[in-house]
Amino acid sequence: MTGDIILRDVVEDDLAIFFEQQSDPEANTMAAFTAKDATDREAFNVHWNRILGDATVIIKTIVFDGLIAGSVLSYEEDGKTEVSYWLGKEYWGKGLATRALLLFLTNVNQTRPIFARVAKDNLGSRRVLEKCGFMVIGEARGFANARGVEIEELLLRLQADGDDL
Repeated sequence: MTGDIILRDVVEDDLAIFFEQQSDPEANTMAAFTAKDATDREAFNVHWNRILGDATVIIKTIVFDGLIAGSVLSYEEDGKTEVSYWLGKEYWGKGLATRALLLFLTNVNQTRPIFARVAKDNLGSRRVLEKCGFMVIGEARGFANARGVEIEELLLRLQADGDDL
């Protein structure tokens, strides 16, 4: 997919689109580790207000050809920086996630090492992370709200060039 991608600060108007994207049942099943009720707008607003108010979170809106395609962010978890992203379903399979994540890792958050997690069966997201240089470093199990069961997840790390694993 060709076209312009920019990462910009999140503005309040983005949240309605994020809610729509993140309440899609197929997207939730794929992502697995989501809100308990993806259709609960009040819980969504509380969650996003917490994210936007957290100084350790770096979050950007992904804009593709002038349209809001999703978001990409980094946050602190147990003393480690992790990265996450979400794209609207209409943008899947077009290379946009890889381009946006690379842009984020190159220009916005250059912290290394940086970590990521993905449901083990989410092959598309795993491929995005690996194209961006992440390597699988382990596995874990976690409760996936979107699936209502505990599932396997992969733990990934992106090292700085020249760093040993």
